[in-house]
Amino acid sequence: MEAFPDSNILQSLVSEKMPYGKYKGTLICNIPEHYLVWHHRQGFPKGKLGMLLSTMYEIKLNGLEYLLNPLKKDR
Repeated sequence: MEAFPDSNILQSLVSEKMPYGKYKGTLICNIPEHYLVWHHRQGFPKGKLGMLLSTMYEIKLNGLEYLLNPLKKDR
């Protein structure tokens, strides 16, 4: 098992946008924590979007947003 997050996933968090809903057009990394908590309770969508939202939930839950800062600067 890999000890470090996949950089492609982290890159996706700062470049891909929410495709629908209240936060449509918002970068995944900028979605508010309360919305991610709601998805966690309701169930994340299937596929890549669900994986990204779940990953962002875990990052925010564990206070790891700083991992995304260098990637945001590159944008």
